[in-house]
Amino acid sequence: MNASSELKLLSPARVGPLSLAHRVVLAPMTRLRSDADDSPSAMMVEYYRQRASQGGLLITESAHPSYDSRGYIGAPGIYTNAHVEAWRKITDAVHARGARIFMQIAHDGRQSHVDLSWGNAPVAPSVVPYETTVFTQNGWVPNSPHRALELDEIPALIRSFRDAAARAKDSGFDGVELHNANGYLADTFLQDGTNKRTDAYGGSVEKRARFSLEAVEAFASVWGADRVGVRVSPSGRWGAISDNHPEATFGYFAQRLNEYGLAYLHVIEPRVMGTETLTEGEAPVASAFLRKVFTGPIIAAGGFDRDGAEQILQRGDADLVAFGRWFSSNPDLPERFRLGHALAPYNREAFWGGDERGYIDFPSLPEHAAA
Repeated sequence: MNASSELKLLSPARVGPLSLAHRVVLAPMTRLRSDADDSPSAMMVEYYRQRASQGGLLITESAHPSYDSRGYIGAPGIYTNAHVEAWRKITDAVHARGARIFMQIAHDGRQSHVDLSWGNAPVAPSVVPYETTVFTQNGWVPNSPHRALELDEIPALIRSFRDAAARAKDSGFDGVELHNANGYLADTFLQDGTNKRTDAYGGSVEKRARFSLEAVEAFASVWGADRVGVRVSPSGRWGAISDNHPEATFGYFAQRLNEYGLAYLHVIEPRVMGTETLTEGEAPVASAFLRKVFTGPIIAAGGFDRDGAEQILQRGDADLVAFGRWFSSNPDLPERFRLGHALAPYNREAFWGGDERGYIDFPSLPEHAAA
């Protein structure tokens, strides 16, 4: 990897009203290191502090808007005042290094277990059985069967998203992101493989998009739309999600999102599923498709290295690129890209929970050079 100061990846950009010094974004990653009460831990403060760079943008792992929206023990919450105080330590640490940070907010929907929600079944727009594993106090266990939400339950869910956005603002964040991807609740409303409803929230694409658009409006009522982002995963497979006409579904959704003037649309390429690359060498296609529809900034994510990121930026299919796995092991990733320095390998065994090892013990370049 050669050093370069002329990469578009390292040139200034904007998301909403925020000016950024470069286009390297920390992708949201579920690392499962919160305290027992779902408050962000001291380890998490250091994790985000390490990855904050002058003028950079960080997006947090998903935070849950309510106790019963959780799918994994160890994932953080944003439903109590104690969570606000803990998250503020993270935003203060990030801002002290000159970076910006958005909170991703997610209801995990059917990817959950009765032990995580007072013995209640996980919820989804419809009952479409599938099997996965979720992390509880008893370790990784099969998910519990889910139930379909009643129509009169949906307004309270939207209010929980708004309340979470307000707590994120109180925590000192620069904006919020709706996790509308990877088979979590909002995504299962949008896609017809998981939404079999026949009421106002199901059937046509216009009705299937209603839940997500109401969540966006709830966020915007707190923040203003230009500090709200949305993450999508067109044709993604995580969470056994599917749609019979993904281009029509996501094209419509992106078209509707244009009406708000969002900070960005965050697009996961279907060549990855979670932490796995499905097909080596497969070109990014989702961002290219949505670029034809969405008029605001696009953050592309999923399987990028420095050269691949530069290529998609040069083509104009994305405006910024989010990195997960490489950022996990290279806290100073933008600087390594600038210098053309070799990247430290990531530690897969430490991705989902654990202690400091494989999480906050990766050295930055000066430390590495002195070792």
